[in-house]
Amino acid sequence: MSGVMEVDILEFQVPVENNKTLFVWDIQPSHTEAQIYVSPPGVQEGLYAVFSSFGPLYLLKVCPNAPLNPPGFYALIKFYSAAQASKAQRQTDGRSLFQSSPLKVRLSSKQTPHFLCDSSRPLNHARCLELANHCLGFNGWTSDIITLKELTNEEEQEEEEGGGRWRRLKFGCLLQLSFPHHGQTTRAAAVVEDRFTCTGPDVLLQKRCKLQKVVREKALVQAFATVLLILLGGGKVMVEVKQTSDQFLPEQTEGVLQVNELTWSQLAPDEEEDDEEWDLTVS
Repeated sequence: MSGVMEVDILEFQVPVENNKTLFVWDIQPSHTEAQIYVSPPGVQEGLYAVFSSFGPLYLLKVCPNAPLNPPGFYALIKFYSAAQASKAQRQTDGRSLFQSSPLKVRLSSKQTPHFLCDSSRPLNHARCLELANHCLGFNGWTSDIITLKELTNEEEQEEEEGGGRWRRLKFGCLLQLSFPHHGQTTRAAAVVEDRFTCTGPDVLLQKRCKLQKVVREKALVQAFATVLLILLGGGKVMVEVKQTSDQFLPEQTEGVLQVNELTWSQLAPDEEEDDEEWDLTVS
């Protein structure tokens, strides 16, 4: 009887599930945190090389044990794939890897609060590129800007003391994401806005360039949010596009830039690692 093919689905979202999170215990204090992460002296592979061999990692952190515990370190590792996290746990638990004594590797048993159970947060721009390139290769996907335009009302200016003016800039972008080897495409739009004191043409130019970059990246993130990567085993990957209630027809370009409108203040901070996931309970 032939074995059942293992299928796993990856989304371009921050992984928060327990079955995607590993804790590594009993790391000896004979090396520094950085050496444990990359490669201790005289050892070919550190934690990152060992665990990334099972699949792409969203996060790997090494941290000293609490003061009341014996000296040493522990690590938190978050996979995008539950199946890859489970395989990594089974194959590394009880092995010494880069040290003389065995490590303890466990899946997280953190109890997720009820209000967070269905929460999801899209990956930031850099993480989207990292995951897509890892699973599909650099030639496995393309993005094309359909429309990128300024939506600013030039009349919205106010005098300010000191000779400057309050300026408001607003840009919209409509982008198409394509997966040529899988026959799949999706489109997404984003709008970003900033209000600032303009003290000269150089300030205005810098703001325009920055907003254009941000709105392109935001549109790409919105497009990736509709994509599912289906891992079939043996390195095979399929791509599917989720149907969402706010998707628009491909030929619609006029007016579409009014959807997904976000203010600059919402987009300015880079996505932070979710330190709230540091929970020391294990199964």
